[in-house]
Amino acid sequence: MLNGLLLPLLVAMFMGLNMGGSGTAPSFATAFGSGIIRRSLIPGLFGIFVLLGALLAGKNTAVTLGKEILPAVSLDYTLTTIILFSVACSLLFANLLGIPQSTAQSTVVALIAPAHYVGQLNTHKIFFEILPTWVVMPLISFGLVYFIRMVISRRFDAKHPGFFATEKRQNFFNWVVIITSCYVAFSIGSNNVANAAGPITSMITNELHIIPSSQNFVLIMILCTLIIAPIFAIGSSIFGHKLMVKTGQAIIPIGKVEASIISFITASLLLTASLTRGIPTSLVQLNTFAILALSVTKVGWKETFSKKVVKQFWLIWLIAPLIAFLFSYFLTSLADQFGLLSI
Repeated sequence: MLNGLLLPLLVAMFMGLNMGGSGTAPSFATAFGSGIIRRSLIPGLFGIFVLLGALLAGKNTAVTLGKEILPAVSLDYTLTTIILFSVACSLLFANLLGIPQSTAQSTVVALIAPAHYVGQLNTHKIFFEILPTWVVMPLISFGLVYFIRMVISRRFDAKHPGFFATEKRQNFFNWVVIITSCYVAFSIGSNNVANAAGPITSMITNELHIIPSSQNFVLIMILCTLIIAPIFAIGSSIFGHKLMVKTGQAIIPIGKVEASIISFITASLLLTASLTRGIPTSLVQLNTFAILALSVTKVGWKETFSKKVVKQFWLIWLIAPLIAFLFSYFLTSLADQFGLLSI
């Protein structure tokens, strides 16, 4: 039994490394880009709050990824390993290029591939809950930041010019940015740790013949979370710097007040998706769309969307999930041909 668990857990940890790298960008890119936190402090803070978010608010998303796209009874050793390996490869591809990628989208499409192959895909969950969330949430993030900058900030600045420019207020916002960045990391824990913990939990409950709705399922999920979540900090230290530079500095310079607003909005949206319907959602895209809105208010639509780095984002966001889907489908088909699937 332990030998059978070892490979999927190792793959899940490898996936956690890559998720940690990708997740560092939307959580601490604004703080890093503002120059108010040292690079060496980020992995530790990131890892602590990811773990807290996973333990306190990650259950719903883990359930979604563990049994609501592909039934839990289908997630055996072979299929779980295939899914997690496919996601890890797609994220590694994006991390090596220095482009933060949605771990949620890669995981969902990696689950869709075998679910479609075996004819067990929950199409209602995909088409009526997950996909609409993926479209609407980034637009809300963009719209909120755009409205705040174009309406609220301009009116406030007109009435109180230089209000935030004093040294005392700037020092205060140093702490606000750090706190909101930790809040983002907490939200990542509530959503993204489930990308690995959900399938692993279902695999273990399936192989041990544990009823998925029992309290044992929750206990196993917590144990899986305790194994996977700390790996995010290691991934952050390996991949995080390059990704933070891409997100925090390449699109537009970000001020301290702006960093606080962006972090609070994106973290709140992700946490809402986690706590309400347990929808795996891309914080990377929530964060990037917020930064794009900021850029539009500063330099305009044309200059923002014509930047090379923005075009790179669109391309990798398309390619990385496609890699996850193709890997997952091909390996599932291969495993079926060799009689390795229990379905």
